[in-house]
Amino acid sequence: MDKRETGRQVMNEVLGVDYMTRRDQSKNAFNAPLRQFSEEACFGTIWSRPGLPRQTRSLLCLVMLTALGRAPELRIHVNAALNNGCTPEEIQEALYQTAAYCGLPAAIESFRVAEDVLRERGVLPE
Repeated sequence: MDKRETGRQVMNEVLGVDYMTRRDQSKNAFNAPLRQFSEEACFGTIWSRPGLPRQTRSLLCLVMLTALGRAPELRIHVNAALNNGCTPEEIQEALYQTAAYCGLPAAIESFRVAEDVLRERGVLPE
């Protein structure tokens, strides 16, 4: 299996079939090169490495996306973290740590995004 096939398989597992269906339906000549890069490099190379479990990779993505202020991608990766077996408490702890290292405004926004996703998935703690 080549890197792109491996990446698409990992993406289906991590991001979900529904996400991949929407993604494939929105593919066009303009975004195709970037889509291929993400399939090959991000998921076919990095996410498929054996050195870290997917739960850890997911939590790392959450904190990096918080640091970068990328709420739309954070939403995708909160869903991925749940798909990868992360608990709401683990997601909360990872995002809480960003308050000290990324700043309170970034952490607040990430908590808002995560709460929305957790609520949508029916796993928001009381």
